[in-house]
Amino acid sequence: MLYEWIKALHVISIIAWMAGLLYLPRLFVYHCQAPAGSETSETFKVMERRLLRAIMNPAMIAAYVFGITMIAMNRELFLQGGWLHAKLLFVLLLTASHMMMARWRRDFALDRNTRPQRFYRIANEVPTLLMIGIVIFVVVKPF
Repeated sequence: MLYEWIKALHVISIIAWMAGLLYLPRLFVYHCQAPAGSETSETFKVMERRLLRAIMNPAMIAAYVFGITMIAMNRELFLQGGWLHAKLLFVLLLTASHMMMARWRRDFALDRNTRPQRFYRIANEVPTLLMIGIVIFVVVKPF
């Protein structure tokens, strides 16, 4: 029964993390339109910082803690499935995406963004593609 609770908390953490990963680049798209130093730009800075620090970072950490706990509770899971190894690779790529967004947020906070809206529109699709891969690996277990 404990394993099921940990799995539920893992899924909840992933949902919160994904919500942030999908929303933050969208904020960047809108932030690009705001002149540096404007009231609108300052509002976006606050929204981006709070989203990253209060939702995304804790959710990512929780997802890792619960995921690692599930593997520790069921070591055979790690040894048996190539699907799990593929999923973990995609999770690492998702984490790299998270870290890139944190760097971009810092650039906006310092009024140093040089990227156009189109860049963030494309970056906004990366977490979605990784999530699709992760879900397929977990549900279908293709290998």
